[in-house]
Amino acid sequence: MNRKIYTVGAICFSALLAACGSSSKAPITSAGGATSSAGSYVVQRGDTLYSIARRHGTTVANLSSLNRITDPSQLEVGQSLSIRGGTASRPSSSASATSRTPASSASQPARASDAAAISWDWPVRGKVITPFSSNTRGVDIAGTVGTPVNAAADGTVSYVGNGLRGLGNLVLVTHSNGFITAYAHNSRITVQTNERVKKGQKIAELGDSDADSPRLHFQVRRNGTPVNPLSYLPQ
Repeated sequence: MNRKIYTVGAICFSALLAACGSSSKAPITSAGGATSSAGSYVVQRGDTLYSIARRHGTTVANLSSLNRITDPSQLEVGQSLSIRGGTASRPSSSASATSRTPASSASQPARASDAAAISWDWPVRGKVITPFSSNTRGVDIAGTVGTPVNAAADGTVSYVGNGLRGLGNLVLVTHSNGFITAYAHNSRITVQTNERVKKGQKIAELGDSDADSPRLHFQVRRNGTPVNPLSYLPQ
């Protein structure tokens, strides 16, 4: 079910999300992958454009342009996609294992110079299983289905729904000083658009919608630019 969308802030942010290897979502596909030849990929059951882009180190915008795709939701199993411009294929199991480190033991980035502009807190506590990068543009935090997902800072809910494939049930919260946060893959959303929320207030429940395991995909953006959430959250 697609909820009626997009405030101005949500439109901008969703467009940015669509252009990223975002979200974190490991595709729900067969384990073998299907790169048929150099520079091409055959769509498998459960693939989404963003998951293919993420696996191959490119973006949804690039894939859409290369393949003249106007509706990313209309992929067909067996369809061959050009993936020129990608930088990496599916990560190896050892690489995945390396990324699955607890936040407490993972190397912490330097505190952002503007971190004090807002009072922040973790939206959920758990292991950071996917770190921030230019492809993920956020972090994935593992958890248990039903765990409360809380607003990371005071703000206003600017979007709730599941209109962005690959992100599942999504909440966007607009904050002061040009910040927006995103909370994806929820099992249930407990707030409504335009609702004011306080830091630490429950806004959703952790889930695995459009994900291969229970997790929260969390993004922070400053003036539309993705920034590492770990540079803002308490350490």
